[in-house]
Amino acid sequence: MATTLYGIKNCDTIKKARKWLEEAGIDYRFHDHRADGLAPEQLDSWLERLGWEALLNTRGTTFRALPDEARQDLDTAKARALLLAHPAMIKRPLLDKDGELTLGFKADHYQSLFSR
Repeated sequence: MATTLYGIKNCDTIKKARKWLEEAGIDYRFHDHRADGLAPEQLDSWLERLGWEALLNTRGTTFRALPDEARQDLDTAKARALLLAHPAMIKRPLLDKDGELTLGFKADHYQSLFSR
């Protein structure tokens, strides 16, 4: 069983998810997009499975700081380029539990995910 939590370490939601996993005794690996990078093939897999609309955090400060032309007329290719250039725009956390992807953190959802 392999569990990886993707995000950036200073994100409050990441901190909550990590605390939940640790208190539940779940063995996991943390992948920090800023420190560990983002492989294009990894991003392509997520885009294929989740879609750019789910993956791209349009409410975060990084996205909102982009010039208007970068935020308009988004499609998969444009979103992919933005996410590769600014991995902090990936919605957090992204949890990969045995190949099953979950975006965001809700304690009750994590509870049901890990109690199966």
